[in-house]
Amino acid sequence: MEKRPFKAESQRLMSMMINSIYTHKEVFLRELISNASDALDKLFIREISENRAGIQREDLEIVIERNEDQRTLTISDNGCGMTEQEMAENLGVIAKSGTLEFKNEQMTPAQMIGQFGVGFYSAFMVSKKVQVISKAFGQSESFCWESEGEDGFTLVPSSKEKHGTQVILYLREDTEEEKYSEYLEEYTIRRLIKKYSDYIRYPIRMEVDEFSPDKDNEEGETKLIWKTLNSMVPVWRLPKEELDEKANQFYKDRFFDYKDPLHKISIRIEGAVSYNALLFIPLEAPYGYYTKNYEKGLQLYSNDVLIMETCPELLPDHFAFVRGVVDSADFSLNISREMLQHDRQLQLIAKNVEKRIRSELAKLQEEQRDLYESFWKAFGLQIKYGMYADFGMHKDDLKDLVLFHSLQQQKLITLKEYCTSMPTEQKEIYYATGESLTKIAMLPQSERIRDKGFDVLCMTDEVDEFAIKVLREYEGKVFRSITDAKLDIMDEDEKEALEILNKENQSLLHDMTQALDNRIKAVRLSTRLKNNPLCLVSEGEISLEMEKVLNAMPNQERAMKADRILEVNPHHKVFETLQGLAGQPDELKRYSKLLYDQALLMAGFSVEDPVAFSNAIIEFMTKTSEKR
Repeated sequence: MEKRPFKAESQRLMSMMINSIYTHKEVFLRELISNASDALDKLFIREISENRAGIQREDLEIVIERNEDQRTLTISDNGCGMTEQEMAENLGVIAKSGTLEFKNEQMTPAQMIGQFGVGFYSAFMVSKKVQVISKAFGQSESFCWESEGEDGFTLVPSSKEKHGTQVILYLREDTEEEKYSEYLEEYTIRRLIKKYSDYIRYPIRMEVDEFSPDKDNEEGETKLIWKTLNSMVPVWRLPKEELDEKANQFYKDRFFDYKDPLHKISIRIEGAVSYNALLFIPLEAPYGYYTKNYEKGLQLYSNDVLIMETCPELLPDHFAFVRGVVDSADFSLNISREMLQHDRQLQLIAKNVEKRIRSELAKLQEEQRDLYESFWKAFGLQIKYGMYADFGMHKDDLKDLVLFHSLQQQKLITLKEYCTSMPTEQKEIYYATGESLTKIAMLPQSERIRDKGFDVLCMTDEVDEFAIKVLREYEGKVFRSITDAKLDIMDEDEKEALEILNKENQSLLHDMTQALDNRIKAVRLSTRLKNNPLCLVSEGEISLEMEKVLNAMPNQERAMKADRILEVNPHHKVFETLQGLAGQPDELKRYSKLLYDQALLMAGFSVEDPVAFSNAIIEFMTKTSEKR
């Protein structure tokens, strides 16, 4: 029997088909089922277009048969089938797509899958030999195509009774690296169909083991029954009533969560780029979410067939917590249908998805605040990182989604809500950073601000101040840290009185600065304090809190340091004590260092020399005791 050669540089191209195009061997089943689905579509479309009623959609099916003894896996359909010429052309000419040709001839908008004509050859990744037995609809003859891969194929008459196509795979022998026998296991077939082909529009049937209880036999028995393995109708295409009912279970099954999602988003767009999407916002962050190993992305379907398990290009980093699926016939896929070409359609869908997620979150914030605050607790950190990332590229899109704890109102509020409740005389947005809300509430720098009735936004995450620095202002109001040296909450009389006091005590303040060995930029008097004797503030772009965060980063080559200023309350008894140390440089130096260490501790820093600090306190207490 003479073998016919493949066309188009066959040996080299066939080797590429088998060994290079596909990432995972398991996709062969997806490709063969997709081809079978296309064959069923062709038959049904032809019957409709020619106004014949001989074929009913419910009669069409795909059948999978396993034979472990002969190591064969058979995928059959009762679709249009192929003539001898069509088999020679479609199977013997690599990269010739019968489906694409059919779509062009019929000019049909039907969502058919094949377009490259190479999916069939994925069968050789797991098979040492492939047979295709096919009988074209309306024809009396059938033919058998057979090949072992690169050496060509044979095409001879066969004896198939009914129209359709059978693809018979003779699986390779198992090796240490590959266990081809697993593709004969019921569990593996079920898993692959559920993963890739669950939404093929025709039933995929196979004989499976099913336990059948017997009232006369307590143990019952396991029987072989024919069962449909795919659900056929994608959840995202269901009517709204059914979608609402089934979406939560779909989410839990597909994304391995035991809790219902916090919110779902259904998108159906028809236009220049048509697509369906079903997105979910989880109730809680999944395990490992804030680690580098977490993979963001949406599941990508093309014509209801899974193409990518996670497509990161469809989600921006700041919405990485969103799970879900996007299905479109307009994606430009590469030849393996496992990856996308980076084209305009992809970018447009990604842009629309991002916009919809943002609008849904804004709506949730406005209409279901409790639910939104639950979301914020789980994923607020991601939104704040999104404001800071990419040099603040997304800050304007995200700023109205952000929540901060209000020191005055004792609840989470938006930036808009803060500005709406500001007194008319307040010109800036005040914020404070710290490890916890309790510590922020105790900061001495907040005393006079709160006394004036101004609110303070509490920022307890490391990224908070970096995000605020990128944002700079909101609705024309600048953000100002309560530890910023430029903070100005004084009226004119207070400013004038403070200027006089600083001049009168210029020598004392200079001596204290010198006593601290230039560990600070200056010592000055302050009116931001009320009950506390002193505090640390900073000058310049690097704040006290940013200094801590930057120096805690790994591989930090040089220490970052804010320009520190020690502010002293001129109305506190401690200041009177300092004034009394004029002419006693050693005592002034000792008191200055002790007070500076106290200011460091109040600001959340460690003292430079704990032993010296401890000795200074003991010495101070001893002297106080002796005076008594």
